[in-house]
Amino acid sequence: MINYNKMIFELSNEGRVGYSLPRSSFNNYNIDDLNDNLKRKSELLLPEVSELDVLRHFTNISNKNFGVENGFYPLGSCTMKYNPKINEEMASNKAFRNLHPLQPISTVQGALEVYYNLQKYLSEISGLYEFSLNPFAGAHGELVGLMVIKAYHQDRGDFKRNKIIIPDSAHGTNPASTVVCGMEVIEIKSNDKGRVDLESLKAVLSDDIAGMMLTNPNTLGIFENDICEITKLVHDAGGLMYYDGANLNALLGKVRPGDMGFDVMHINLHKTFSTPHGGGGPGSGPVGVTEILSKYLPNPRVKKLDDYFYVENSGEALGQISAYFGNYLVALRAYTYIRTLGKENLKMVGRYATLNANYISKALKTAYDLPIPGYCMHEVVFNGLNNKDTDVKTLDIAKRLLDYGMHAPTIYFPLLFPQAIMIEPTETETKETIDEFINVMHKIAIEAKEHPEILKQAPTKTPIRRTDEVFAAKMMIFSYKDYLEYINNRG
Repeated sequence: MINYNKMIFELSNEGRVGYSLPRSSFNNYNIDDLNDNLKRKSELLLPEVSELDVLRHFTNISNKNFGVENGFYPLGSCTMKYNPKINEEMASNKAFRNLHPLQPISTVQGALEVYYNLQKYLSEISGLYEFSLNPFAGAHGELVGLMVIKAYHQDRGDFKRNKIIIPDSAHGTNPASTVVCGMEVIEIKSNDKGRVDLESLKAVLSDDIAGMMLTNPNTLGIFENDICEITKLVHDAGGLMYYDGANLNALLGKVRPGDMGFDVMHINLHKTFSTPHGGGGPGSGPVGVTEILSKYLPNPRVKKLDDYFYVENSGEALGQISAYFGNYLVALRAYTYIRTLGKENLKMVGRYATLNANYISKALKTAYDLPIPGYCMHEVVFNGLNNKDTDVKTLDIAKRLLDYGMHAPTIYFPLLFPQAIMIEPTETETKETIDEFINVMHKIAIEAKEHPEILKQAPTKTPIRRTDEVFAAKMMIFSYKDYLEYINNRG
């Protein structure tokens, strides 16, 4: 039997053809006319395989992948929830897929209506005045939101405001986006309850503060119950409040960021409103703002006059931050998701997500260290095992979960706890699935005490076993040619 665990190059057989291309229309083109920097220096290395070999090879590879449709995927702060198939059907419809952004406006009225209505839905859900769907991802949305804050201050002649306050529990993209925007990060510490320390916040407030970035609930899964005082303190100091929408799933239908006092926010459509975002994409990070900031939103903008939708480019806007109108098919999925659930069922998303996380928190706190007791929101963070005498680490627990057919949660983040295990069950999981996960986590805790060597060797049932991660990071192999060189050097 052919071993389809081999690389496609190892299945190659000289002269074998899987697909015949039509004769090139450039046969009469003289390759010598090309500049030298456009010519290959060596022959292109391509496998020679049959179509059936290709089909079997990539089908077998796809079967080795793990996704939310294979099993439980409790990846903390990433909201890897099930995305209903109707959303994918809409996005794959040829009438939508074959649209072109340079078509005459009169021929894309339906697409513009989707954009316009989705902007209004997001405004209603978030409590903010207006949205732009143009940013391609959450981090891109962060950058655009910070650009809005910067433009607001500079438009008023307040050029000294160049600092952004960020809690130590923030997502890593927050300080990165701040630096890319040309502003300075001011980090403040959390208190012993995992929330923003008000005295630390007061100590850094000054006339050079442009704003504060905050995730609520934060990356510990804890709601900032002083949020109204936080926003008042920042506003009184002349700053603006930025809401990192990565954890909006916890609040969906229950609390609105605009009502908490936030001025700018981004929403991860690919997390909260349905788009599979594993493997690096696709994504969408719409940015919403209050009315006073709306003039700074990037071009182009979708507007409505009577029953006609049109595109506007404003001279007061930031300019254009993406090609055309952002990721249309991601917006279409979100639009379908919101319309399918409706106002009533959308209100249940945050409630079920919070219920599931608290259920896990209470069920596992006897075996795993819960550093901040009490209620959590959409996710719960443990600090390794309660049994501190064992040398079993969080990494070992995560690896062992793979043997039980479950994806590992986020580990070693947030950085506040050395053995952090961040678990986010999402609202789409059943009680039976969550009970199975809880049961497996208890089994692993017992194994850690009685047979720790099992965890140290895990995973043993996956296509790729325990790897030397440090070596893999230092010796990254990106091509078959690199692989051959590695094998030859090792030999």
